[in-house]
Amino acid sequence: MKIGFFDSGRGGLLVAQATQKLLPQYDYLYYGDTANVPYGDRSETEIYALTKLGVEYLFQSGCLIVILACNTASAETLRMLQDEWLPKYYLDRKLLGVIVPTVEAVLEAQCSRVLLLATARTVSAGKYHLELGKLQIVNTKIIAQATPDLVPLIEEGDVAVSVARVTQYINQYLQRGDVLDGVILGCTHYSILADSLRVLFPQITFFTQTEIIPSKLQQYLEVHNELEQQLGKEGTLEVFFTGRSHV
Repeated sequence: MKIGFFDSGRGGLLVAQATQKLLPQYDYLYYGDTANVPYGDRSETEIYALTKLGVEYLFQSGCLIVILACNTASAETLRMLQDEWLPKYYLDRKLLGVIVPTVEAVLEAQCSRVLLLATARTVSAGKYHLELGKLQIVNTKIIAQATPDLVPLIEEGDVAVSVARVTQYINQYLQRGDVLDGVILGCTHYSILADSLRVLFPQITFFTQTEIIPSKLQQYLEVHNELEQQLGKEGTLEVFFTGRSHV
């Protein structure tokens, strides 16, 4: 059986490829909903329906574990799918998100004031703050900033413009005296901007899910050996896009 990755576009493919690099022995299947990207401005009902459709495709294609690489989907639909849909239709499968592992990485880095850059839906859902609150952490504060312009730019390949936009967002906080020691690039699409941003802001720790998710999945499989033993080990990566991919 395979490990599946779901994303609203092509950004999550970076996470899948990074995971394959760390764990090359497993079989992977990537589903990018490029026909409907971006999700950030869609309603909760639309996001749920589109996410469920993609996850079902992955399960029916032989995935044992599916990772919602899309932050918007993780924020809006993950809990409902896990609690209501999965037990009814795919009791033997696992559906994981990216928000909890990212919050864990922020805490492990001991950052105290972190800017979250994400889609409007991810920000309005408040799941990053919710997960931080569940851990009863008082020394870390997350400031959320919606960045709805970035996903379309990155999907079109406008990386330089995207870096400039993020630079503007960060400088807005720095220029008013805020002290930031961390920035969460809270959308898989944004991961491609990390290297450039680290050069511009060397004093800030940038968190990307291309770096976080592979090691967290490795830890998960070490704990759940019963799942690891069921995974295919031919080292394949299949990619499926619902629309144009720009790849």
